[in-house]
Amino acid sequence: MLLQKKAINELPKGEKIGRKLLKNPIWVVGIFIGVILGAMLFFLANTPQWGVGAGLVPGLSAFGLIILAIGSTKILNERINRQDVLGILLMIGGITLLGLSELEIKIDNLSSLDLGFFIRATLFTTIFVSISLFCHYFQRKNEQYRGLFLVIFSGSMFAASNLWVAVVMSLFGPVFGAGQYIGLFAITCIILIITNVIGIFKLQQAFLHGDVSKLVPVQLVPIQIGPIFVYFVIFTLVPPQIYSLPFLIVGVFLILVSSTFLARRQAQLEEIK
Repeated sequence: MLLQKKAINELPKGEKIGRKLLKNPIWVVGIFIGVILGAMLFFLANTPQWGVGAGLVPGLSAFGLIILAIGSTKILNERINRQDVLGILLMIGGITLLGLSELEIKIDNLSSLDLGFFIRATLFTTIFVSISLFCHYFQRKNEQYRGLFLVIFSGSMFAASNLWVAVVMSLFGPVFGAGQYIGLFAITCIILIITNVIGIFKLQQAFLHGDVSKLVPVQLVPIQIGPIFVYFVIFTLVPPQIYSLPFLIVGVFLILVSSTFLARRQAQLEEIK
């Protein structure tokens, strides 16, 4: 993301996201690392054999925020004040607590994917798509918050995608074995492609309108909170430990407070511009 943002910063003023980025080697490398290599590792982390499931993967990714904060000042020359640092630390703390809550999701038995599951999963996806459409509408009406609306749009797409990653990974064996799940496998793959392509594109647009050190943590809000609904509402699981629910509640609270700090700072910067 740092490399993607650096390439976008080099675009001429008023230039929109387009083919010019495809010719920029810095952006191409950033996309390869963040999207292709990152996606491969993300998929492995969601596999039943080696992974930890859709409930914990987003939480463990909080380590990247530390690199993001340091890199944004050293590579992008972005200014970070105490409020920014506090916001990033709160986000890291919140995501870490979500990871420690042990809300692990693994689909070991495809019989758990009944009609009720797919109705709930479709409703979940519809809600996050609706959030994205809402953000798309309002980012066109409000220049000051355009970057924030775009980055929440992007995060909502990835939140919807993360659910279907767990499903598609559980289908690898059956599809290439008996093959009776090939139709479901194809549908989930299409959903993953659409949500990820739109999410990546909207993130690049957001980078035109704000600092990566503030936008990316805000983008993580729907990505981090989404798995909670996946765990409790879609898979209808119960907390595995007595401390899971307290960790969850405090973690969500810290994430929301962090996003408020960072969103306010980004809005202030846009107002100055």
